[in-house]
Amino acid sequence: MSVLYSELLVPGWAETGEKIGLNDVTGTYESAIGYALPCHSANPETFFSEAEADIKAAKALCGECPVRAKCLSGALSRQEPVGVWGGELFEDGVVIERKRKAGRPRIAA
Repeated sequence: MSVLYSELLVPGWAETGEKIGLNDVTGTYESAIGYALPCHSANPETFFSEAEADIKAAKALCGECPVRAKCLSGALSRQEPVGVWGGELFEDGVVIERKRKAGRPRIAA
């Protein structure tokens, strides 16, 4: 089996199990649902931004999406490294509540 370098950059690429691909969730651009989804008509950078305002905007776009649950389960199965998927923020393949700002963390009281 040969391995592409790009595959090494994706967490969980070699793990066995069913992975849900993007076409399984959103369809193709030629399909009717593909044109209607918010992520297909919005700026893609919004879903992968570091800015808190952009992350909120991306989550809001996902709010009324008809394939939100399927998108989230697909992102979890693929262990998406970053971005907003299914209305949730991902980092290193897991859902996080919010991005931590750069710098040292605050000292807990």
